[in-house]
Formats: sequence, structure tokens, C-alpha cells
Amino acid sequence: MIVPNHSQMSTQVLQLLQQQDQVIIDNGVFQLRLTNPGGKIIGIQYNGIDNLLELNNPILNGGFWDINWSEPGTAGTRGKFDEIEGNSFKVIVETEEQIELSFIRTWDPSLQGEHSPLTIDKRFIVLRDSPGFYSYAIYEHKEDMPAFNLNETRIAFMLSIEKFRYMVMADDRQRLMPHPKDRVPPRGKELAYPEAVLLVDPVEPEFKGEVDDKYQYSCENKDNKVHGFICLDPPVGFWQITPSNEFRTGGPIKQDLTSHVNPTTLAMFVSTHYGGQDFVIKFGSGEPWKKVFGPVFIYLNSVAHKHDTLSLWNDAKERMHNEVGCWPYSFPSSEDFPKADQRGAIRGRLVVCDRYISKEYLSAKGAFVGLAPPGDAGSFQRECKGYQFWTNSNDEGHFSIKNVRPGEYNLYAWVPGFIGDYRYEKSIAVSAASEVDVGELVYEPPRSGPTLWEIGIPDRSAAEFYIPDPNPQYINKLYVNQPAHRFRQYGLWERYADLYPDQDLVYTVGSSDYRKDWFYAQVTRKVGDKAFEPTTWQIKFSLDSVDQTGNYTLRIALSSSTQSILEVRVNDSEANPPHFSSGLIGSDNAVARHGIHGLYWLFNVEVAAGQLLQGENIIYLKQAWSVSALHGIMYDYIRLEAPPLSATHYLEHVLWFN
Repeated sequence: MIVPNHSQMSTQVLQLLQQQDQVIIDNGVFQLRLTNPGGKIIGIQYNGIDNLLELNNPILNGGFWDINWSEPGTAGTRGKFDEIEGNSFKVIVETEEQIELSFIRTWDPSLQGEHSPLTIDKRFIVLRDSPGFYSYAIYEHKEDMPAFNLNETRIAFMLSIEKFRYMVMADDRQRLMPHPKDRVPPRGKELAYPEAVLLVDPVEPEFKGEVDDKYQYSCENKDNKVHGFICLDPPVGFWQITPSNEFRTGGPIKQDLTSHVNPTTLAMFVSTHYGGQDFVIKFGSGEPWKKVFGPVFIYLNSVAHKHDTLSLWNDAKERMHNEVGCWPYSFPSSEDFPKADQRGAIRGRLVVCDRYISKEYLSAKGAFVGLAPPGDAGSFQRECKGYQFWTNSNDEGHFSIKNVRPGEYNLYAWVPGFIGDYRYEKSIAVSAASEVDVGELVYEPPRSGPTLWEIGIPDRSAAEFYIPDPNPQYINKLYVNQPAHRFRQYGLWERYADLYPDQDLVYTVGSSDYRKDWFYAQVTRKVGDKAFEPTTWQIKFSLDSVDQTGNYTLRIALSSSTQSILEVRVNDSEANPPHFSSGLIGSDNAVARHGIHGLYWLFNVEVAAGQLLQGENIIYLKQAWSVSALHGIMYDYIRLEAPPLSATHYLEHVLWFN
């Protein structure tokens, strides 16, 4: 049972104490201390612990909003780190029930090149008797501000190293974490990139030989609702709860960081993780833009007895569900955060029409359906400036999206089991207190003819393919006995060369099994010290006859690409130019960051009948870019379609199929 650290919550008094350089809020449950006017969190006192935060790190301390930005025209995803310091402080609300504080940093043209050109209003809210606090911020780029790139923004908390060692982000992803010192030489050895460290001489011997990498604890937006750390003595939990995804970028399955060693807990709003340069937000000179990030809730809990310590996680999950149920919150005072009665809703039904599978409409069971700013089909996954609202349809394809901010949107969707993206042809205007009924929508996934063969499952993930055991020298013990999370182990890309030291993968349709015979990522092969070569995979298949009446279609869906060139050749491994080339695509780094998917790509390759043979055929898939070990693609699904059937043959096909 979770118990408060005081006996009479209702008798507590909410107090605000202003000092020259600090602001303190105390509600009797906990005490929050912030710098004035900077708005940096330097103290959280709770349950007998003077400060839950770490203030003695060499670089980053306490809790803070930050931003990573760069000058316009800058290549890549790295920029200048800016720990946002307010230059003015204001009490917005001070009552017996609520205190809301504002720390604003206005744009100063004389600081161009030092600060991001934004006005940023950081807000903190404490409610009476509430075991935690809320934070949100309003970012604004005004017409008198210069161009710039926004790479990342978040709230970060550096927790007490002495107190917080047990990290939790899911029922099956929780563990005692290594010490921060373990990551620093000589105790730790950097691997292929700085975030991944082999623990060679850890403070506690039980961690020796493990790999620590913050990306091993990444999570999809749709599931990234609560995570944090537990202090074992006294038993105290520190949890970051995000009750809505409306202000996050990239759609529901975009992945991001959660909690990791240091100990660090993050609320990520904008980042280039698992998307690369496609997620950099580029603002033109004078481009007006405003967005509210949050509120998120920092929840504190405790138990009286140590044997109940892990129950703090179950309580945090319950609190998360309560916070989700209260969204949108009624208490934020900013007029830029619309309340429930200022929002609208949309409902409808999505069905699938694939005439080569069924003559009847199919229900879009479990479809991802969302509203996002206007764009092309699939543009939502690279959209970062606006708000997005997503849901999943029920078994009959019905969907309902509530609490939508007023605005102009497109409706987007994709359906597990089918390739491609749906986009409703009309824009949708959502206004306050409105409910838009779009009726029955029909998605016709890309299809030219009947399926001759297919590899994989069209679900935007490579998880169904063969994922090898990790090199015993590079393991995270948390995932050793968890097949569903095997892809999160470090260095799996190196196992390709172990399995295919001399010749590349060959997949034979009809006898090979993609769950065992299709490696999860097509990566480069190391051939020397910092030398790598491209890899070429083969798909062998037989045709009883070749239909000369039309073109065949090869559909290739990728779940990830990192600086790769996919070349397709049909029955001629040396064809120059190749029959198809994607060009250089992708920078999502999903291979290195244990993501199993990044951005989704779909290529539709026409194959002339004259390129195919009666009998055995081979399709060559070459990943032609090979500068490093971390270039590679992940396939989602591959299908070869015959030419379109005549009306008579189509009817016979559908009747046979049904």
C-alpha cells in the first residue's frame, strides 16, 4: 500500500516563498526549489530526503528544460546545447489550491548565435496535497526572429546518484543500474559510439562484462507514458508521467529515450532519435510558430516498508492512468492550452479494399488513425511543428479521436497487415466543442496484381525476422531471457559476418523461413581495419510461366534506413545501372540504437515480363553504401505481384480465394 509521508493531507497549506535568487513551493507533501529568474529546478525535498536531485555532477545537474539548436543550413543533427535560463519571473496563480509560476526567456537579438531565437515561457504548477508537480512550456518563434534549426528539446532530471539506482520503464524492463563511474575510463570502454560502453571494471562486480547504452531503454511514443527510478532506502519513487502525445513529434511509433544511467529521467518532446535529419525542425526568418509542450507530471511516491518497494511501480502506473483520464487538464492558466470544452472530436470507420484478397471490404482492425497537419500520405512521420492526435480502430474499424485542438488537419492511417499509407482526401477543420463524423473511409493499399510470394509481415517492423543471439562479450543481462527484446542487445549487426563470413544471404521462396533465414538487418561486412564492403542478398523463386501481358511489381517496404542505397537487380547481378536504386536514403540509426524500426519507406518496382524467366529467377538486393559498420537497412515486407488479371481471371481468383 502506498502511503503519504504525513497523516493529514487535507490540513496541509500550500505556500510560496520568494527569495532573491530562489523560489520555493511547499505543499506539505513535498518542497520544490527553483532558481529565480532562471527557472532551473535545484531541489526536490520529499519523504525525509533533503534533495532527490543531483547537484554535484561535473556538467549537468538538477532539473531543467533544454534545447539543442543550430544555424540555418547546418548539416547533421548536432548543434548548440542551451540549458534554457529564464530572464524574468512571474507568479501566474497563487491560491489555496494552486500555485503556477512562469519563467520567461525573451529573445535578445544581441545574443544571436548564443541563444536559440525563441521566446520560451516555462511554467511550473503545484496543487495542494498533490505528490508532485506539473511543467509545461510555450515556445514561440515570432516574425522578427531569424531562421534556425531546432534539433531537440526536453525536460531532464539528474537524480541523486547515491539514492536512485533502480530504473523502471515497463513491467519487463526494469533493473538495478550500473554506477555512473562505470562508464568512465578505465572502468568503462567506449564501443562503436560514445553512448555504448563496455563495463570492464565496474564499482560492483556483478555488472562486469555488460554493455550500458541509454538507447537500450528507448520506447515508442504510444507506450512512453511513465518511467523513472526507485530509491531503495528509503523506498521512494520518482516518475515522469506524460499523459498525452499531442505535443510529441513523428507519430505514435516514433521512438525516444526514457530513463538511463547517471541516473537520468527525460521527458522528450522533439528529437532526431530514430529519424535523423528528417526530424530537424527548420524555421525560416520571420516564420510565425507557437507550440505548447506538456504539461507533464513529476510524480513522487513512497511506501513504509522496504519489502513493498517495487509496488511503487504499480502505483506509478495507476497514477499514470489517472492523469491520462484527466487530460486535457483544467488547471493550466495559459490561454495557449485549450481546455476540454475548447476542443473538438472526430469519428468514423476505416475499411480496406484489396480486390485480390476479398471481394468484400475488410475491417481495418487495429489501424493507427490520426490527425496531423496537412501534408502528403505518410507525411505525419516526419512532421514536427504541429500537434498530432492518434488512436487505434476497434475490430470493426471504428475509431474516435477526442480532445483535439482546434485547427486544420489531414486524417492519416495505416493498417497492420497492409502496406502503404492512407490519407483522407479532404482537410478536416476541427473547432471547439465540435464532433466531425467522416463516415466510412476506404483504404485501397498499393496493389497491381495477385501475390506470387511474400516475405515478412507488413507491420513497419523487422521484429519478425531472424534476430541473432548477442556476442557474449556484449550483453545486457536484462534482455538475456527475453526473446521479444533480443533486438535491444548491443552489436547484433556484427553477427551478420559471423553467420555469412564469405557469401551473403540467399533466400529461397517456398523452402526458406523468414523467421530463421532472413537476417533482421542488411548491413555491411567488415573486411579489414575500418574497411567494409557492400552486401548483396538473393531471393530465389520459380515461375511456371511468365505472363507477357503486363508488368510484374516488386513491392519493398523498409522499416529503417541509415545512409544506405538499396539497389535491385533482376536475373543479372551486374546490371549497370541497376533496375532500381533508392539513392542515398535515411539517417535513423535504428541498427545501432537497437530500434528494430525507424522511418518507414515503400518502394514499388516495376519488373518487365522480359526480365523474368520460366523456371528459376533471382532478385538481387544490394545495400551499396559501405563507409562504416552502421550503414544498413531493415526490411518490413517484400512482395512480388503478377500482372493485373483480366476481368474473367480476376473473378475466378476472388471466388477461389474466398
